[in-house]
Amino acid sequence: MSSKRHPLVVSGVVGDVLDPFVATTELRVYSDGRQLFNGCSLRPAQVAGRPRVDTGGDDFRTFYTLVMVDADSPSPGNPYLREYLHWLVTDIPGSTGASFGKEIVSYESPDPTMGIHRIALVLFRQLGGRDSVDHNSEWRHNFNTRQFSQLHNLGPPVAALYYNCQRETAASSSSGGGARSSS
Repeated sequence: MSSKRHPLVVSGVVGDVLDPFVATTELRVYSDGRQLFNGCSLRPAQVAGRPRVDTGGDDFRTFYTLVMVDADSPSPGNPYLREYLHWLVTDIPGSTGASFGKEIVSYESPDPTMGIHRIALVLFRQLGGRDSVDHNSEWRHNFNTRQFSQLHNLGPPVAALYYNCQRETAASSSSGGGARSSS
């Protein structure tokens, strides 16, 4: 995150959830058939199903941990439950995806009731190799990505992406915005 104009910095994800870091691995996230990009806007219906997450890396013997959190729970104006853990997957082999890892905390789709919430997906390299992350808690409220990384000796993130999510309204269209087609 050398640039002060990087979307993760401008959005406050770096600061509220993460310390500055240098991305060294590719992270691709797809939801509702579309590739997500930093800052895109989605409605809960578009993220009801678990996203497809593909990781970079060039070695199947390198493993990654994926953390997905809401930085603004229960509301952006009063995020006293920050961070809310939506998903945790460990032991993802390099150059594969989250579906090849071990789901530690099952996917729970974001469903904000007020305001626009920043949903961050953060990828860490497991420095200790496979089975080095032993997280046996199902707690979701007040999760802390920084503390989690320190506790499990993960080091700084190797990639991250965030999207905005806000509640469905009667005027919402199913087409949504901000996501680009993956074709």
